[in-house]
Amino acid sequence: MKEQMSLSDLSPQERQRYARHLVLPHIGEEGQKRLKAARVLLVGVGGLGSASVLYLAGAGVGTIGIVDDDIVSLSNLQRQVLHGTAWLKRSKVESAKHRIADLNPDIEVVAYSSRFTREASLDITSRYDLVIDGTDNFQTRYDINATCLELGIPYVYGAIFRLEGQVSLFCTEDGPCYRCLFPEPPPQGTVLTGEEAGILGTVPGVIGTIQATEAIKYIVGFGSPLIGRLLVYDGAGMRFEDIHIEKNPACPACSGVSPA
Repeated sequence: MKEQMSLSDLSPQERQRYARHLVLPHIGEEGQKRLKAARVLLVGVGGLGSASVLYLAGAGVGTIGIVDDDIVSLSNLQRQVLHGTAWLKRSKVESAKHRIADLNPDIEVVAYSSRFTREASLDITSRYDLVIDGTDNFQTRYDINATCLELGIPYVYGAIFRLEGQVSLFCTEDGPCYRCLFPEPPPQGTVLTGEEAGILGTVPGVIGTIQATEAIKYIVGFGSPLIGRLLVYDGAGMRFEDIHIEKNPACPACSGVSPA
């Protein structure tokens, strides 16, 4: 975390709201103040973002930025539990902002109704301490990776497919980046979209919640973060696998070595 953040005192209302955190040895008062001072940018408020942003807001992350240019559709609601039928055909970021304000009015939510691209989002991202990837496409992930590397900001990666998901923490000082694991995107048309492949509605909830947990751990500074580790979830077999991944010395993004 950025050490220059100011740790302000907790109000009586906040002490009541976060009472279970304050008695938790891993967080306590100092950790809760760190959460209050933290600024997290969530890219995408679909299935992954629905779970992660609710738990980040509930945990008391002081400022949450949300980036998404989509509107709520009926087929979203099977897994994007942040939204509701009253918000059909309306902006996802406004729907998210409304729901988060109801859950925790003590935090600030900044909505960006736009698509995340490296050029357009560099200034926005620079205002935050951590990025959470709630996207569903490769290009945006490469843009997030490049932006975070340029700014020195870590990001929590998440992805889902049918009954499976994976999580890691990329772009930390000593860890790998997204392109260390996936140097190039797959050829266009070779990977099914969620619309084509289908997705069990609970899977993004599992992965998004793990992403929120990783963000909280990183902000407060406890536990073993998923740096250099890819956590893979198999919902059908109900198994988790922890795969070691290393920083690629020839990575075109983070090694300083230009691609051939």
